[in-house]
Amino acid sequence: MSGGLARVAERFTAFAERWLPDAFVFALGATVLVFAAGLAVGEPALKLVEAWGNGFPELLAFTMQMALVIVTGYVVASSRPVYRAIGFIADHAPHGPRGAVATVALFAMVSSWFNWGFSLIFSAVLAKELARRTRGVDYRALAAAAFLGLGSVWAQGLSGSAALQMATASALPKAVRDIVAHDGVIADGIVRFDHTIFLWQSFVAVAIEIVVVTAVMALAAPRGARARDAAALGIDLGPPLDAADELPAPRTPGERLEHSPALTLAIVALGGTYLFLSLRRTGITGLTVNTINLAMLLVGFALHRTPARIMKAVRDATPATWGVLLQFPFYRAISGMIATTSLNAKIAHLFVGVSTKLTFPALVAAYSAVLGVFVPSGGGKWIIEAPYVIRAAHELGVHIGWTVSCYDLGEAIANLVQPFWMLPVLALLGLRARDVMGFTFLVALVLFPLVVVLVTALGTTLPYPL
Repeated sequence: MSGGLARVAERFTAFAERWLPDAFVFALGATVLVFAAGLAVGEPALKLVEAWGNGFPELLAFTMQMALVIVTGYVVASSRPVYRAIGFIADHAPHGPRGAVATVALFAMVSSWFNWGFSLIFSAVLAKELARRTRGVDYRALAAAAFLGLGSVWAQGLSGSAALQMATASALPKAVRDIVAHDGVIADGIVRFDHTIFLWQSFVAVAIEIVVVTAVMALAAPRGARARDAAALGIDLGPPLDAADELPAPRTPGERLEHSPALTLAIVALGGTYLFLSLRRTGITGLTVNTINLAMLLVGFALHRTPARIMKAVRDATPATWGVLLQFPFYRAISGMIATTSLNAKIAHLFVGVSTKLTFPALVAAYSAVLGVFVPSGGGKWIIEAPYVIRAAHELGVHIGWTVSCYDLGEAIANLVQPFWMLPVLALLGLRARDVMGFTFLVALVLFPLVVVLVTALGTTLPYPL
């Protein structure tokens, strides 16, 4: 990492830290830009104002759903049993600096397929525990590896925002859902998981990415004199991050109830029965953002056992949700100006004009990756893009579910060069974005052409519309 590539990455990071504002500023800027674009194509100003205002409150349900993805992931990752599992993995990881980095990268990606909020915390704690146990390991490489789930496969997993939105009736506005339906071509405008993340093509893409990224990080990890461990970076690892810190002993009958597992286990039994009955009726393809959030919350209840520990975990998790709560309503308002005006058709025709059925998947992936650098929110960005991307897919005869998967594969790459979602990991590990982005930028350079090839080749095996 000491060569020209690292210097390019460091310059890119310095530029991003100096000139790129917070993602919320991009949401505000995109609002103004889309409004101006609407005026430019002849839409009346009052119609655009009305579309924006009508759209603003419609995403409140999905905003809360995405906030719960973060909260429930943190609740599970901060439990005693999970911390013990992290210790076991760290004790039995392959020996040596490269083995430690590869271990963190592998578990970061696998765990992010199940839940990206869980992966962020789980992987960061694993990186810190391996830093204690592995002599000569580069702490920056460990930190970068801990983030790679969100830079590769998360959006192709169970908590991927776009796939969840397509499978959940309430997660997209009616105007967008009508575009997906395309006059009844797709019933109710619902695209379930078996047509997106559960496609065999999606599993192949995820598996290839995991193998390639793990190998890249193992080879890129500095060794010997080039490695900088936590001490060399001036970071005190402190005591083990034991999630089992004891709470104050209960003193009153009310506090004893808070420390009793009776009510918690009753809720787990109730919720577990509901999920069993629901999935028995619909099968795994009936999963939605609501059922996944409920399942994660119930797992958190079972692992923490008492209301007192659950409340503490949720309090610790909620600060990480502010970006979602603030930004997502603005993304929906932007989508309203696109989906309900002529902008939708004009942008869709632009996509159709510069692509073919063969090249469209690669164009979607590349476009998603580039736009994701400026709007680092998979769900919020998809609400803006879905109207014209899906309309163009219909016009070109491209598999709709695979179009969503292509968007997801490109979206994840953007996180490797945009530090917004790195912040929870960096805060826990005591590093700055510039410390890790040399590694993540390297992974992005490898993944981008790989994804373009994968979405093009695998896309040829899928029929239209589903």
